[in-house]
Amino acid sequence: MFRPQWQAAPQVGALMSTRAGGVSGAPWDSLNLGVAVGDDPAAVAENRRRFVAGIGAQPLWLLQVHGQRVVKATAALAATGVPQADAAWTDEPGVACVVQVADCLPVLLAAPEGRAVAAAHAGWRGLAGGVVEAALSALCEAAGCAPQEVAVWLGPCIGPRRFEVGADVLQAFGQSPQRSDPLRFVASPAAGDASPRWLANLPQLARDRLQRAGVQRISGGGWCTVEDRARFFSYRRDGVTGRLAAAVWIRSS
Repeated sequence: MFRPQWQAAPQVGALMSTRAGGVSGAPWDSLNLGVAVGDDPAAVAENRRRFVAGIGAQPLWLLQVHGQRVVKATAALAATGVPQADAAWTDEPGVACVVQVADCLPVLLAAPEGRAVAAAHAGWRGLAGGVVEAALSALCEAAGCAPQEVAVWLGPCIGPRRFEVGADVLQAFGQSPQRSDPLRFVASPAAGDASPRWLANLPQLARDRLQRAGVQRISGGGWCTVEDRARFFSYRRDGVTGRLAAAVWIRSS
């Protein structure tokens, strides 16, 4: 596990898991935090216990569906259920917003002085659909701040050398297959003429949307889950595999 380096206030805690430090056997070895990926439930429970001990806050786990729904994380909700959503925010100290990934992009957000925090699960569908903007809007409304005051951290995800996509993904981000922006989409050398493919830059696409929404302080986004087998789970690389988690919370003291 590692602590994100970003411009959040001291009142904000954040943690990103890696695949090391757990008890799961292959192919989920070892700190798998996903409950629906075929792993031993007892191993997942122990892995989650270790992760929660690392954050020192009560986590709200989500049932993620690549959508845009945002929920408020509270101690009561965390104790009673797993809401279907792809982002969460909170202004309640000691409650952690958590998102799980295995190639999708985890996005953590923090308002000034730790007045509120949020986390979003941003695969390409959710990102194109506005999940990051929805999380940002909920955060700013709760904290009474402007997007320019928000600090954002982009975690590990599938990198721009590995994320091969079709024309539907380009079109979802307003790009033309005939003329795409090379900073965001590059023609894949492995694709044939009959089925053109592109390599997409997911962190850059997230930066685009955040910057258009007014965010100026954006950190991270430099790790590839596919290429770093030792540290990260990757669904695109392995198929059956574990899940990483990113958490953000307001410190209780």
